[in-house]
Formats: sequence, C-alpha cells, structure tokens
Amino acid sequence: MGVRTSLHLSSLLAGVTLLGATMLLPGCNRSAPKTEEATKAPPAADSSAAKPAASLPQQIADVMVKANGGIHTGFRFNHAKGIVVSGLFTPTKEAKTLSKAAHFSGPAVPVTVRFSDGTGVPDIPDTDPRIGPRGIAVRFNIPGGGFTDIVSVSHNGFVVGTGEDFLGLFQAVLASGPDAPHPNAIETFLGSRPLAVKFLKETAFPPKSFATAAYFSNNAFVLVDSSGKKQVVRYQIQPAAGVAYLDSAATAKAGPNFLREDLEKRLSRGPVVFTLYAQLPNAGDPTNDGSLVWPADRKRVTLGTIRLTKVEPNQEELQRSLQFNPTFLVSGVELSDDPLVPLRSAVYALSVAHRK
Repeated sequence: MGVRTSLHLSSLLAGVTLLGATMLLPGCNRSAPKTEEATKAPPAADSSAAKPAASLPQQIADVMVKANGGIHTGFRFNHAKGIVVSGLFTPTKEAKTLSKAAHFSGPAVPVTVRFSDGTGVPDIPDTDPRIGPRGIAVRFNIPGGGFTDIVSVSHNGFVVGTGEDFLGLFQAVLASGPDAPHPNAIETFLGSRPLAVKFLKETAFPPKSFATAAYFSNNAFVLVDSSGKKQVVRYQIQPAAGVAYLDSAATAKAGPNFLREDLEKRLSRGPVVFTLYAQLPNAGDPTNDGSLVWPADRKRVTLGTIRLTKVEPNQEELQRSLQFNPTFLVSGVELSDDPLVPLRSAVYALSVAHRK
C-alpha cells in the first residue's frame, strides 16, 4: 500500500474513536443541550514542581479530546451520537451449558440497547467516513435488580491490540497535519500495522441500518457453567435482516441522521432482531489481543435472541443515566487475560466524570 493511500486512510482517523464500541465507550452520554462548538481544554497552570506522568487511561482520554476538536460539553469522549431502544433477550438451551449467568440460564430478560456512531463529535453526520465503526451496547437487566453489559463494535477485530498502540495511533494522527513532511507519523504508524489499515478500509462506509450491521466484542471473556467449568469466548451479534452496507453513491444520498431515522421506522413496523453467539477458540488462538481475529471456522454456540421492540422515550435523560461498561459482569461471566477490557473500563470512568 502506497504512502498516499495510507495518508488518505489516516484522514479518516481525525474524529474516529476506535475502542469500542467502541471501541465503543458507552458511558459518557449527552447531558446538556447541543453545543455549537467544542470548548477548548484550558492550558495547564505553570508549575516548577515536577508532575507525575499521567496514567495510560488518562493519556488516552486526553488525546481523544484533542482528536475530537476539544471538549463537547456534556457529551462522551466517544460514540456521542446514538439512540436507545429496548426489548427482550431470550436465551437458548445451549446457553446454560456454557454459563450459569442468570441471563443465559433463566427466562427471557429485558434489555436496554444503545446504537451509536463512533466519534466524540455529537452532531457529526452519519455519512461521515470518520465515524466508523458503529457501536452497540447491550444491557441485560437481571431479575432482582442486577445487570450486565456486552459492548461491541461493527468490525471483527480491533484496530490495534494494546492500549499503548491505541494511544500511539491518536498521537500519530495529531502529529500528521497537512504540512507535516512525508512519511509523516501516521503513515509510519500504519506502515507497520496492516491490521489497522484493514480496519480503516472496512469501516469507511456506513451500514444500511443499525439493524444490518454485525457487531463483535473482539475482547475475550470467560463463561463459567454451574459445575465451575470455564470457557473463553468472544461475542458476536448478527442481524436477522442480514449484513448490508451502503456504497459511496448511496452514502452520498443519505441524510445526516439516517441511521436513527431508519431504526425508528423499522421499529414502528415491527421488531428488530439479532442473534447473540459465543465464538469458541481452538488451542493456540490468542485471547489477549482483540485485533487478532479468530478464524471463521471456529465453533459458535447460539446464546439467544435479542428482540428489540421500541425506541425509549426521554432519550436525553436516559442517555445521561446509562453507563455501559464491559466490566459490569455477573456470576457466570468473568474477565479473560485481555488487557484492553480493564483499560477500557478505566477510560470509561474518565468519560463519565467528564460528562458530569
């Protein structure tokens, strides 16, 4: 891939936020009326005393704010634009063979689901090529008042596999202005990371609908059954409507809010349905690097059906209160050795604090 192609791809990163739902960071939702422009972060006060280095989560949060053009008051760092809907999750009989978790081993449970564009700019058009991947955050509301979350994005494989590389990605973007000499920082970064280039190419166009995108946790989790047996899995959420994306001509004709408008129309006609799968690795498949995709021939277990039926009222209020997080787990689901999950959680906490 040539330098100019890499440069074109790097321009897509200017507003892209890639952890989840992220790369998804559902947890810093809108909490104030729409702002006309971002508020620039104030400069640090002068001090002769040495300051400790910022933590990796704090550095990531800071660089994401810069990539978004400053602080958009009341909005999350990432996936700021979205829509909240609700419905039911019905587990399969096979689900309880993998996990004793209440939502996998019991009756159907209510779900709260947020679909989103992948940027921290709250009014960016759905057609902007910088806002992939799209995100889905699913909250399973457990009987008795508990809950657990699955947070996924519309690409199989993260853009990078480590927090350090994610920070380096944004730092390279910010260092690669139009006047930077070639090869600039982002060209150099992408030149040694073909999976990141693949990610950017494959997320440049929007899905036809939030209901026609497949979503992937990419991070691995551990399911625990009633006997204590553990199984590492990655989640996949596949649309019953089939996967469909817009080409460049169709994207050019689409409206700035077409994904929300489409989902509202679909739900007015009937349910929007997804199937939740657990993909199981073979021996030797990596569990600690979400950028490395497990082959498609790996076994999948159908965990259940997500059946969405309505758009939630009071969107702004609900999005203020919702704080999705991949570490919100219940008995029967545990963290794996993937280091990005606790890192994401720490960045989410900063995003929530920023929103408030």
